[in-house]
Formats: sequence, C-alpha cells, structure tokens
Amino acid sequence: MPERLTLDCAGHRLRLDRPLIMGVVNVTPDSFSDGGRFATREGALDHARRLVADGADIIDVGGESTRPGAEAVPLDAELERVIPLIADVRAELDVPVSVDTSKPEVMRAALAAGAGMINDVNGLRAQGAIELVARSEAAVCVMHMQGTPRSMQQRPQYRDVVAEVGAFLSGRADALLARGVAPERIVLDPGFGFGKTLEHNIALFRGLPELTAIGYPLLIGVSRKSMIGALLGNRPVTGRLIGSVAAAMLAVHAGARILRVHDVRETADALAIQAALGERQTGEG
Repeated sequence: MPERLTLDCAGHRLRLDRPLIMGVVNVTPDSFSDGGRFATREGALDHARRLVADGADIIDVGGESTRPGAEAVPLDAELERVIPLIADVRAELDVPVSVDTSKPEVMRAALAAGAGMINDVNGLRAQGAIELVARSEAAVCVMHMQGTPRSMQQRPQYRDVVAEVGAFLSGRADALLARGVAPERIVLDPGFGFGKTLEHNIALFRGLPELTAIGYPLLIGVSRKSMIGALLGNRPVTGRLIGSVAAAMLAVHAGARILRVHDVRETADALAIQAALGERQTGEG
C-alpha cells in the first residue's frame, strides 16, 4: 500500500511529510498524567491554547480516564465535559479536534460540535460506532486494547504481541474500508499500556516497522506512561519527561507519523533538532 501523504480530518487536511503532534487535553478529575488540573472548561481551553502555541497539530479532548482500573463515566457526564470544549476549541483555534471516546453517543455529539477525528481506544467495537464514523467525514484512529480499562492489566497474554496487534489493526482498517471510509481518514494505534505488560510493550515498540508496513499512519502514545516509569527504575509521572520524549523520537525513527503527547513544546523541540541533524548535511567542509 502506498505511503499516505495527508490525513483528512473532515476537510482539514494535515500533511504527513513530517511527524504530527497531538496534544492531550484531559477534562477529567482522575487523569493519571495531570491529576485533573484541566478539569474546568476554561482551564482546559487555556491549556489547549498553550498546546497549539507550543506546536500541537491536533488537540485530543478526553472526558473519561482510560488509566488501568479506571471506572466508567456516565454518558451525560462525559458529554458535559467534552462537547462544550470541542466547540470552544474549534471556534478559536485553527487545528483539528480529536475526541477520545468509545461511546457512539459522544462521537455523534462531538462530530456535530466540529470534531475532525474520532480516537477510540476500543477500536470502534461498540455497537453502531463503525457505522457512525463511516457516515461522517472525520478521521478515525483505531487502537488495540486487550480487555477494558478496568481489567486490561490483569495478566494480559499473547503468543505473539506484534502479530496479534497487527492482525487486529489491519482487520479494523479493512472493516472501515468496507464501509466506505477513505484510506486518507484512517490512523492506527498499537495501544501501548492497554492490556500489555512491560515486556509486551517493549516487543511491540521494537516491532513498529512491521506495523508501519500495514500501510496507514501510526499514532504512538507513550507519553508519561508506566512503561516509561518502569524503564527508568519506577520513576513517578513527574519524572518521565525526558524518557517520554526519547521514546517519541525512537517511534518516529521506526515510522510513526503522529505522536500523542502531554509535553508538546519539548516534543516539538526534539523533532526540530532531529529534522536539522538527523540527516547528513552538505556544503560544510
């Protein structure tokens, strides 16, 4: 399959000739990464403004924590958290907004509010989700998760994590194509930390070139995750910045096209240095 040159987010086309940065805005009181610092509408909007100023190409809005052991959020509460913010961001900032949800009802309302991407950790497996996305013009990121956020870290098992994750993602992409979704709207996410041990995550990371070969842009989200903490000697969330940025750069080297991160400015700086110094320069004797 030829390399995708653009990502179509409901008419907002993003070029993929450089890695894109997706900045995370968690409108939740129990986020693992920021402890609910942006749980108010104005606080979340101000955070989105800062992320775009720092270099974010996409803003990803989520109203339900997907950390291990997280409890489900009622539909009305999730709608109240994310829909006004999506409308605010779209009205003020010239970037696509992604909604991080697995509920078709939230997807529908988010699309009506102007969301240009659906980011579903459940891989569009909820009843009606894939049909809803197919009827829209939004981009869609399908992620692999074994189990649910409540149970996913309770002894996850694979025979071959790279092959199994790749088969799932390829199958979901085929299902989207079969319903008329253009390839330029599809993004795949292997789901680091979602039903995977540290060993699974390491194997999956090393297998990124195989997943890239499926033919769709890969979105990689390892920012501040427990795998980074574990690799740094059980470092707390507040001490995972450098490890997160280093992993993001390795992911880009392996073929990732979108980086879902909390620390946008630092990631943008690292990408700028990589772009300047990562290839042999000529004309300097």
